[in-house]
Amino acid sequence: MKTPVRFLIPSLLIAFLVIILTTTHLASADFAIGFREDKEGQSPINEGADLNQNDIAQETLSECNISDQFPEGVQQWCTLITSNAQETGVDANLVAAVIQVESAGAADAYSNNGAVGLMQVMPRDGLAANFQCINGPCFASRPTMDELFDPEFNIQYGTQLLNGNIQKNKNLRDGLVAYGPTGVGYSYADEVLRVYQEAQNN
Repeated sequence: MKTPVRFLIPSLLIAFLVIILTTTHLASADFAIGFREDKEGQSPINEGADLNQNDIAQETLSECNISDQFPEGVQQWCTLITSNAQETGVDANLVAAVIQVESAGAADAYSNNGAVGLMQVMPRDGLAANFQCINGPCFASRPTMDELFDPEFNIQYGTQLLNGNIQKNKNLRDGLVAYGPTGVGYSYADEVLRVYQEAQNN
């Protein structure tokens, strides 16, 4: 018995649609699996995107706004100096000048009076704990030695401290006196300013 043509055409259409839908579904599933595998395995497309992001990050990290006049010991901290100077509004060359005078760029510098690290900040512990003020230890609110031996933390804290002293004293020279070692006075400030001016002129 032959199937009438009018019934055969719709049946073929339905079969055709089932094939198309099944193929599309499988292709979508393959795409999803492939995408997931690519994402986990870092496909060439994703690797390219990561490389671009890394390149941008490297450009940001490589930004350096201090003078070539500074020695290598100071230059090695250039990106940290630049970023913290930008955050506080202090000239990067001034921060670099303080580091040169204070530690010559040695992150493990430790002075006879207990100042620590690149910017020679007095901590709350160690030798600095012996300094007594009217209300108790002078540096009780300061970070620890361990924190200040970390170059990133030291430059961040030291730059903020420097900026606070400049703002409080209304001028750069007196701000540097307040930042510098106790009892040294303007000789410290003038040495930092000399290094700073040489950097600006070169």
